[in-house]
Amino acid sequence: MPMQLILISGLSGSGKSIALNVLEDCGYYCIDNLPLKLLPDTLNHLKSSGHDRLAISMDARGGESLQALPAQVLSFREQGIDTRIVFLEAKTSTLVNRFSETRRRHPLSKEQLSLPEAIRLERDMLEPVIAYAHRIDTSDLGPNNLRVWIKDFINVDQSRLTLQFQSFGFKHGIPLDADMVFDVRCLPNPHYDPKLRPLTGRDTEVIHFLEDDEQVRQMLNDIRTFVEKWLPCFIRDNRSYLTVAIGCTGGRHRSVYFVETLARYFRDDLQVLARHRELS
Repeated sequence: MPMQLILISGLSGSGKSIALNVLEDCGYYCIDNLPLKLLPDTLNHLKSSGHDRLAISMDARGGESLQALPAQVLSFREQGIDTRIVFLEAKTSTLVNRFSETRRRHPLSKEQLSLPEAIRLERDMLEPVIAYAHRIDTSDLGPNNLRVWIKDFINVDQSRLTLQFQSFGFKHGIPLDADMVFDVRCLPNPHYDPKLRPLTGRDTEVIHFLEDDEQVRQMLNDIRTFVEKWLPCFIRDNRSYLTVAIGCTGGRHRSVYFVETLARYFRDDLQVLARHRELS
């Protein structure tokens, strides 16, 4: 069995500690904040010690050495090491609130930098990592949902592209990790039916309400056709993940129905994940 290496990176306050704890519970040998230059020797040592599943957190505290991380990841993959990167991020306003609540100091904070400026600097430093990573926006994601999403991540086949459909509510903001975004707010809204309001797009009554509408069926077909047409381009680009985000107003009815329906359609031929940001 080849060695499995999961690198956890991302912005301070975005949930890296939670992700690392989940992986430790799943049997991974975990190391927090390892400098990049120590990574090859650390892997060799742990492999000789009998460890074949490793999770290592690396972030902006590693400084400019992170610029070399993509090349190092490609080298590991050429050596047969199953190497993946998870990049956790969140909106600046969310991160500011989290630091205010915990009263912790941002690792890049200095006397001449405000907290938002330190967050912006950290984004810039980590930019080279994003293109090689599976991104997760934790802005509106509870700790329990993040734990579930991390478990989903480690269970997929890395050798195949994973098509991920994610529902969200526009009133809570567009997910930062979306590759494609579709807006279904123009369609009939079950929220205005008192009987349907407490339900979600997974419930039979809401499904029937939406399926009976011609515009819903037409938009569903248009989105499905668009994704089908352009998916081969992303596969040829050696992408590991493609995230298709579908938003309605609150993220509980129309977008959930679309995600469940599209996921079911594509699941016959592809590796598919369905996620619902606003459903806790």
